[in-house]
Amino acid sequence: MQLAMVGLGRMGANLVRRLIRAGHSCVVYDTDRAAVDTLVREGATGAADLDALVASLALPRTVWVMLPHGSATEQAVAEMGHRLAPGDAIIDGGNTHFHDDVRRAQALAQRSIDYLDVGTSGGVWGLERGYCLMIGGSPACVQRLAPIFEALAPGAGALERTPNRDGLSPSAERGWLYCGPAGAGHFVKMIHNGIEYGMMQALAEGFDILRNAGKPALPADRRYALNLADIAEVWRRGSVVSSWLLDLTAQALAENRDLSSYSGVVEDSGEGRWAVQAAIDEAVPAEVLTAALYARFRSRQDHTFAEKLLSAMRHKFGGHIESRQP
Repeated sequence: MQLAMVGLGRMGANLVRRLIRAGHSCVVYDTDRAAVDTLVREGATGAADLDALVASLALPRTVWVMLPHGSATEQAVAEMGHRLAPGDAIIDGGNTHFHDDVRRAQALAQRSIDYLDVGTSGGVWGLERGYCLMIGGSPACVQRLAPIFEALAPGAGALERTPNRDGLSPSAERGWLYCGPAGAGHFVKMIHNGIEYGMMQALAEGFDILRNAGKPALPADRRYALNLADIAEVWRRGSVVSSWLLDLTAQALAENRDLSSYSGVVEDSGEGRWAVQAAIDEAVPAEVLTAALYARFRSRQDHTFAEKLLSAMRHKFGGHIESRQP
């Protein structure tokens, strides 16, 4: 199939590379011409501007926007909406608030342009591992673009099949899922990221307790000089807390034992706040997710070893560089 990508940052560029590897044709645009030129050398077709990008596509056209949520995505979707025609589709693969998806889908539907919100998880590792995709919008459009989602998703891989899945979505077993109408994909991704906050916080706090087990204030017979890198490694092997986040923790601790290269300032990218707000709207208790979000706020005032480990995990899975604040 043919697809255009607007936004060639860490995620956008690798989405294009994975699609090209699967035999799909990609037209690419970014305000950074060097990013466009790099992908042209790898097999993509470059576009000098959005008009050229649209002109390079055969009908029905599909444009994937992969930009930071907020004004950049809002502007790109609006500009593409003015350039596309009935039957075309716009995909927002960033971390947009689902309320915005509902509004955009309704506006574009008036021109018979499809809008899909695709929550995309995989970070900088997605090129090789594949991307977990959570999709909202028109089911007919999702079906038309299924080859794109199949190419980007991890596939069934070596994971053992979950028992009793008869009658459930087969695509979920391959790493992509149609979640429902406009906004559903980003709603599911929002909760995914809220859970991610909680899981990261639990790991970070646990390792902080392990690190402080040798404090002189503790009784001598209850002090332990523990090797955190080795503990992370042994937990990866058969433990019930084994996970990709633990894999990245083990990598970070092996590379930098005291995490001195990390600031301990932990940003939040929006989804954690939105997940907590959704819990409030639904009157659902979400103590862990809320506490994990507040811990990130606190990290910008004072930094513990736990926050440095959170910084390390964010850098490992998403390439995020935390700011250094006093």
